[in-house]
Amino acid sequence: MAIALAVAQGKGLLGALLATVVVILFFGAGQIALDRLGRNNPQMLMPVAMLVYTTQILVVGVLLAVAKRLTFFDHKVFGLSLLGLVIVWMGFQVRGWLKAKTFYVEPDGKPKSGRQP
Repeated sequence: MAIALAVAQGKGLLGALLATVVVILFFGAGQIALDRLGRNNPQMLMPVAMLVYTTQILVVGVLLAVAKRLTFFDHKVFGLSLLGLVIVWMGFQVRGWLKAKTFYVEPDGKPKSGRQP
């Protein structure tokens, strides 16, 4: 935001702020939805994650198309900030998934199905 303010003054700062709000709202809502679904139905997590991600990218594309007509902020700063923030968000998501301790075997050794090995 400081770079945006230095390069494009007030309109640049407003564009960077709007991009930050968009990324936090869109991708935060998607993360909350995936967290809830992952607890309730882990088998559907990957297909729903792909659907949520695709929907988010499409909505951001539509938002960029609509934002072209608005004149109260710098479009170039908005687009570059949006791109940078999405890349940072996804980088932290990948890092979180890599650091997560996801069990692929039952830790207590007892099968859930009731059958004995």
